[in-house]
Amino acid sequence: MVDVSQHELVPDHVLLDDPEDVEEVLAEYDVKKTDLPKIKRTDPALPDEAEVGDVVKIVRNSRTTDEAVVYRLVVS
Repeated sequence: MVDVSQHELVPDHVLLDDPEDVEEVLAEYDVKKTDLPKIKRTDPALPDEAEVGDVVKIVRNSRTTDEAVVYRLVVS
């Protein structure tokens, strides 16, 4: 079986393990955790250890800035 998360076109998905990191992100954007865009737990690009309720940092290549960072809340 092919590991989709390792494909060159799939951006890096990094699980935010530290609750302080999550709080910093939420404070920076002045949002609640449930206000973040969602990503399904079944998404093949997610790290295996991601669980419902976790926050994932997605780092994409960008033409205008070197990289674009977005955050997603893992849902079922």
